[in-house]
Amino acid sequence: MTAVFEVLAEPNRRRILDLLRVAERPVGDIVAELGVSQPAVSKHLRVLRDAGLVQVRSDAQRRLYRVRTEPLRDVDAWLAPYRALWESRLDDLERHLDTMPDHDD
Repeated sequence: MTAVFEVLAEPNRRRILDLLRVAERPVGDIVAELGVSQPAVSKHLRVLRDAGLVQVRSDAQRRLYRVRTEPLRDVDAWLAPYRALWESRLDDLERHLDTMPDHDD
């Protein structure tokens, strides 16, 4: 999972995943959306593919990329206890705010 975090640390890779989350896309569409060079996008896609975060399929002359959710499920599972911690802290804050008197101006 460490490799996944290292891959996701790069902002353009996260932007690529955001685009692919909506729909599978060819490299040219990703280049146009991001305003990043085609070689740079291809390199990022290779890193994402090597980490198992995207998969590619051929459609005639095009290669279409899409998100693979399995590695992201592992990240989500790892984050779950931290999310629970924040939720309990937010619940504590809500209870505290509920005890404060209302100030209507």
